[in-house]
Amino acid sequence: MREVVIVEAVRTPVGRRKGVLRNTRPDDMAASVLKELVKRAGVSSESIEDVILGCVSQVEEQGLNIARSAALMADFPIHVPGTTIDRQCGSGQQAIHFANQAILSGDMDIVIAGGVESMTRVPLGASRRQSDWSEQLSSRYEMIHQGLSAERIAEKWGFSRELLDKYSLESHRRAIEATDEGRFDQEIMPLEVTLDDGSTTVIKHDEGPRRDTTLEKLSALNPAFTEDGVIHAGNSSQMSDGAAALLLMSRDKAEALGLKPRFRVVARTVVGSDPTLMLTGPIDATRKVLDKAGLTINDMDTYEVNEAFSPVPLCWLKEINADPQKLNPNGGAIALGHPLGATGARLMTSMIHELERTGGRYGLQAICEGGGMANATIIERIEA
Repeated sequence: MREVVIVEAVRTPVGRRKGVLRNTRPDDMAASVLKELVKRAGVSSESIEDVILGCVSQVEEQGLNIARSAALMADFPIHVPGTTIDRQCGSGQQAIHFANQAILSGDMDIVIAGGVESMTRVPLGASRRQSDWSEQLSSRYEMIHQGLSAERIAEKWGFSRELLDKYSLESHRRAIEATDEGRFDQEIMPLEVTLDDGSTTVIKHDEGPRRDTTLEKLSALNPAFTEDGVIHAGNSSQMSDGAAALLLMSRDKAEALGLKPRFRVVARTVVGSDPTLMLTGPIDATRKVLDKAGLTINDMDTYEVNEAFSPVPLCWLKEINADPQKLNPNGGAIALGHPLGATGARLMTSMIHELERTGGRYGLQAICEGGGMANATIIERIEA
C-alpha cells in the first residue's frame, strides 16, 4: 500500500482581525506561503500536481478559486492546477485529507495542501450575507449560532464560567511561553506587510496572545450570546488572518527525489454530528480515527483540538479521558487566533514542529466545524 508522507510545513504569523495583516490581501498571503513552502522543501514548483487550499468565505478577494490565483501569483507553472474547498473551520485539515487521498489512490505523487483566510478583508459571513436558512433545513433542525452551541455544551457538561476562563487564561500563558522560547520560530515565515502610511515592516510572531490577560479581566467581560451566559470574547477563538501550507508526497517519490520524509499520515476521518449542538464532533471523530489507526489516546504524544470556544476542548478532554498537559501544549485558537480556512493547516504545521521539538511519535488533530462536522487526523514522526 502506498504511504503518504509530509515533507514540509510552513505558515505565516497569525494576525488579529484589523491587526498587522489588515493591509495584506489573502491571495498575496497564500502566494507567499506557497513560495516559501517549495523553497524550504527544495523542490521545483514544476513537480507540483495540485494545490488544494481551504477557505471559508469564498467571495471578494477570496473568491474565484483563490488556490489557483495563489499558485499563479507564486509563479508556479500554468500547468499546476489549484482548487479551493470549504468544510468550514476544518477546511485546511480537509485539504490535507484530500491531498492524502489523491496520493493514496495513485493519481498523484506530489500535492500541496493548506488554507488561507483574512477575516479582516473578507468578514465572517460575507459569503452568506443576510440570506435565511431554507425551510427544509430549519424545519428539521434548530439552526443557531456557534456561540449558542457553545453555551449549550457548557450547560450540558456543567462547565462554570470560572473554569472556562481559567482554560482561556492557560491558552494565553502557553502561547506566550512558546513564543518567548522560540518554539514557533521555525514554522513561521517572516512576512513583509504594508502599514497604513505606506511603509513596510516584517512580522515574525503571532499577534493574538495577550500578555496582560488576567482572570479578573476575563471575568469582567460581558456574555456575548445570552444575557446570563458564560461565553464571551475572552473564552472564544479570535477572528484572525493567516495562511499555512504543507507539502505531501508518496514516500517513494520523496525518497526518489532525495527528500527526507518527516511524518507519515497514519489515519484520517471526517464525521457528521448534531448540527445544533454542532461543536461536539471532535469526540466521535477522535474515537473513529483512533479505531482506524488501531491506537489509543494514550499512544498520542500530543493533540491539537481547535479552541473554537473553551467548552469544546474541555468536553473533548472529559469524554476522551485525555491528558490535559498534552492538549494544545503551545496554546490554541483562543490565544493564537482562528483564521477559519487556514486553521486546520496551521494546527498541523504547529503539531509537526512540536513533535519534532519534543521527540514525540504520534500526534492527533481534531476540529469542530459549522453545520455539525469534524475532521480528525493522526500522524507519526519518522525517525531519522
